[in-house]
Amino acid sequence: MESPKLLLVYDEETMARYIKEKVTANVGHAVSVEYTTGAALEMFKVNNFDIVMLRYGMPDINSVEFIKSIKKIDLDCVIIVFVEESDAEIPDETYQLSVYGFIGKPINLEKLFFLVRKGIELRLLLVANHRLTRSLQEQNISLQRQNALLARRMEESTKSLARLYEDLRNTYMRTIKVLAQAIDARDHYTHSHSENVAKYAVVIAEEMGLSVKDTELLRDACELHDLGKIGVEDRILSKPSSLTPEEFEEIKRHPTTGAQILEPLAFLGGVVDLVRQHHEHYNGTGYPQGLRGDEILQGARIIHVADAYEAMTSARSYRKIPLSREAAVAEIKKNNGTQFDPKVVEAFLKVVYTL
Repeated sequence: MESPKLLLVYDEETMARYIKEKVTANVGHAVSVEYTTGAALEMFKVNNFDIVMLRYGMPDINSVEFIKSIKKIDLDCVIIVFVEESDAEIPDETYQLSVYGFIGKPINLEKLFFLVRKGIELRLLLVANHRLTRSLQEQNISLQRQNALLARRMEESTKSLARLYEDLRNTYMRTIKVLAQAIDARDHYTHSHSENVAKYAVVIAEEMGLSVKDTELLRDACELHDLGKIGVEDRILSKPSSLTPEEFEEIKRHPTTGAQILEPLAFLGGVVDLVRQHHEHYNGTGYPQGLRGDEILQGARIIHVADAYEAMTSARSYRKIPLSREAAVAEIKKNNGTQFDPKVVEAFLKVVYTL
């Protein structure tokens, strides 16, 4: 992507100049400025900016309608909104439009710089995400054909085949993992979630004495465990309030969706079932299959604990302040033997203060 394009929409000229100068100096990218939302919308149609910084409540176009118009042109545009105390009654609809972040007054410049920098990173990942999503099915078909061709040549050149297959596997794994990272980054609260889950799960697995092979399989599964969220709408993933029963049913489909995406890749056979089972509960109340106890793969039981701990100790759209380590540990202990496997919890409690 070329140098990111930033647009500031602010109707107070002095403050607009101040914000522009500070962002340009600290983020390193030029900022265009418009003083009315109408002019800003016309400029956006021509330039298609990557980041839009908007003062909420500008007079000529309703802010919600302005954001909707921007999203119709470019759904992946990253929007940061400046709000004032008088804007306390911001409609819920504003939050559902995937606004990336809100900045109150007095303006916290460090927070603004952080949101702009992370917004640029998110924009890059979202653009890559769409390219990968459009080509995923073709890549699956292409890879299956290439694998079939390689199998026919195996007797001719076993060593060459093995080397080429490994290259293809690594390339495809990188592609899938970039896609999984892009899905995490759809909401800045879940950025690096899968990476953190993998880190926690590997430490637990090592404490439980899993083999190197099984631990690496577990690591791959952790990095891909939320791949199925590609089929969940942004408004649900970033919803700041409780999910409706219908929305939760959509969330519950993501383990199955992820497994279905990975199933055509024969070399990921061991990963597929771990992805499918990572939300099963030890007492059989989980999803999607309602498995219980040893019916659930050991790796999936480990992912479930690591996933829960990471989610509780990180900020989320529905809970801005993460739980403390102690509170998260207490919650896992509370659900020991029901939601979580006691053996996994025992290992987790031995290593949690090293995480």
